[in-house]
Amino acid sequence: MHQRLANLRMTQLAANDRIRNCPDAIPLAVELFSLAAGTTSVDEFLRLAVKSIREHQKLPSVQIVSNRQGAWTSLASFPEQNRDALPSKLLAEVLDSGNAVQDSGWAAAPFFQRTNDSRLLLVQASPANDRRLDWLDATAATAAEATNLVTRQQTNVARIRRLEAILGIAAQWNQNLETIPLLEQMAETSTRLFSAERASIFLWDRPNHQLVGRPALGIESGELRIPDNAGVVGDVVQHDLVRRVDQQAVHDDVNRQVDQQLGFQTRTLLCVPLKGRNGKMLGAFELINKVGGNFSAADEEGLVELASHAAIALENSQQIQQLVESRKQVVEEVASSVRLIGDSKAMQTLRQTVERVAKTDLSLLVLGENGTGKEVVSRMIHYLSPRRNEPFVAVNCAAIAETLLESELFGHEKGAFTDAHEARAGKFELASGGTLFLDEIGDLSLSGQAKLLRVLEEKVVVRVGGSLPIATDARVVAATNQDLAKMVRERRFREDLFFRLNVVTLDMPPLRERVDDIIQLAEHFLDEFCRKARRPVPALSKEAVSRLRQHHWPGNVRELRNLMERLAYLSAGDSIESSDLAFTNRTSDEPTYSLDLTLADATRDFQVEYIRKQIERTGGNMSEAAENMGLHRSNLYRKMRQLDMPAD
Repeated sequence: MHQRLANLRMTQLAANDRIRNCPDAIPLAVELFSLAAGTTSVDEFLRLAVKSIREHQKLPSVQIVSNRQGAWTSLASFPEQNRDALPSKLLAEVLDSGNAVQDSGWAAAPFFQRTNDSRLLLVQASPANDRRLDWLDATAATAAEATNLVTRQQTNVARIRRLEAILGIAAQWNQNLETIPLLEQMAETSTRLFSAERASIFLWDRPNHQLVGRPALGIESGELRIPDNAGVVGDVVQHDLVRRVDQQAVHDDVNRQVDQQLGFQTRTLLCVPLKGRNGKMLGAFELINKVGGNFSAADEEGLVELASHAAIALENSQQIQQLVESRKQVVEEVASSVRLIGDSKAMQTLRQTVERVAKTDLSLLVLGENGTGKEVVSRMIHYLSPRRNEPFVAVNCAAIAETLLESELFGHEKGAFTDAHEARAGKFELASGGTLFLDEIGDLSLSGQAKLLRVLEEKVVVRVGGSLPIATDARVVAATNQDLAKMVRERRFREDLFFRLNVVTLDMPPLRERVDDIIQLAEHFLDEFCRKARRPVPALSKEAVSRLRQHHWPGNVRELRNLMERLAYLSAGDSIESSDLAFTNRTSDEPTYSLDLTLADATRDFQVEYIRKQIERTGGNMSEAAENMGLHRSNLYRKMRQLDMPAD
C-alpha cells in the first residue's frame, strides 16, 4: 500500500521541472514517498529521510536545517553525532536566492518550493565527489513534498483522535441529566482537551437580554451574568460568529470589566456559537488562555465540533429536567390528595404507623373489611417513601384468571401462547423501583401463591416463554379482607407466603368503630364532589348528622363516599336533611345476627360484640371503654363475667 501511495504522489509530481529534469533522482524520490506513506510523524520522517539520502548517495552527512530568529538549527541529522558547525554564509545565500548553492564541500537547497520558507536541505560531500546541484534541488523538492504529505497525515490523525475524544466526551455528557453539573463537566473536559486555563458555557436568557455563564470561578454563586451584546461572547451570539483572539489583539477585543469581576486576566480567547438541532441559538462556548501560546485553527475546528455535541446534550438535559420537574409536580399533587382523614384515636395510631413503616422497604400486609381504605393506605405509604417518584402499580388478584396470572404478574415473550402477539412486561417489571399493591391476595390460587413466593424471595422474574432472569426491586404491599391466619390453618393459604408477607401488619378499622370521623369524612367527600358538580356545598342538618352517625356502614368509607357523591349531584337545596339519606342502601340497617335466635340469645350476642368492639376501639384501655359505655370499670368486669367473656 505504501508503494501505491508513493507512486500516486510521484505521478502528481511528474510535471515538476525539478524532478523531471533529473531522472537519477527518481529512485530516491520513490523511496522518500514510501517512507512518508508509512509514518504520521513529521519529526520521525525527517530522521528517516536524512538517513535514506545519506545512504543512497554515500554522503558524509545530511541535515535538514532551519533558521529560527536569526540562528541556524539542525532539525534532523545523519549521522546524529556529525552535527558540525553549519556553514552560515552558504545557508544565508541559499535562503536569499532561493536556489541551490555549493561551496567547499557543502551544498544546500531550499527544502520547500516556497522561497520564504527557512528550511533547507544541507549535504556534506568531499571536494572530489561534489553532488550536482540539479540532483540536490530535485531531492530537496521531493523531500519537501513528502513532508507535506506526512504533515497532512499527521493533521488527519490528530483530528481523528480529537474527534474520538469528543465523541467519548459527548457520550458521557448525554448521561448527565442535570444542567448545572453538565455545564461544569463540559468546562472541565474542554479545558483538558484543548489545553486551556478556563472554559465557560454561556446560555442565552433572551427575555432578560442576558448571557448566563457557568462555571464562573471567583463568583460566589458560580454564575456570571453579562448583557447579551457585550464583548466577544455577545458578538458570537448576536452574529453567529466564531471568534479567535490572539495575544496581539486581546487588549482591543476583551471585556476587561469581566476580568476584573472574575479576578482573572485573559490573554487569548476562543469562542464559538452553541446552536440546537433546529439551528436555534442557545448561547456560546468559550475557552480562555491557551497554554503555551495562541489557539490554533485546529483548536477552532475542534471546539466547533465539540460545541455541536454540547448543544445536543444541553437540549436533552433541559428537556429531561423539564420532564422530571413535571413528574415531581404531578407526584406532589397526587401525594397531597392521598391522605387519611379522621382524628379518632384509631386513625391517629394508624397514621403514625404508616409514617414509620413508609421509610422502610419492609413488606406490608393490610387487613380490613371492604371499603375501609386499604388501597388508600398503600398509596400513602408509597408517596411517603423514597420510592414516591417511581411507579405505583395496583393489581386485583381476584380479577385475574388462573391461566393469565403468571403472564399478568411476570410478563410474557412474543409467541409464548396463542394470543401473545408481542412481548409484554409484567406488573413486577413495571413496578420495579416503586411499589406493587396486590389487592385481594387471599383470592390467589395455591399455584399462584407458590410462584409469587419465589419472586418475593429471589427478587427475579422470568417471563412466560422466556429464559432470561429479570431483576425486580418492587416493594410489595398486599391487602385482603379475609382472615389469612384462618386460611393458613385450613390449608387454603401457604404458611410460608403468609409469613413472608406478614412482616408488618396494618389493621384498617371499620367505619362503625370510628364514629367520630364519619361527619369529617362526609363533609370532605361532599366538598370534593360539589366542586366537580360546580354547585355550592350544602350543609348537613342536625338530623342528617345524627342519622349518619347511627348508620352501621357495612360498606365502610366506600359506602359513605358513594352516598356523598349521589347527594352532591342529586340533592336540591342548601342543606341535606335526614330524608335525603334515603339514597342510602337500607339493607345496611338490617341486623347482622341471625333471626333464628331467641331474644335473650340475640341480646347476649349483641352485648358481647358491643363490649368487644368498645375495648378494641380504646386499644384495651378498660377504664376508657367503661366510660364510653356509661359504666364503672368494676361493673364492666362484672358484666363480662356474666357473659362468659375473658377478662384479659
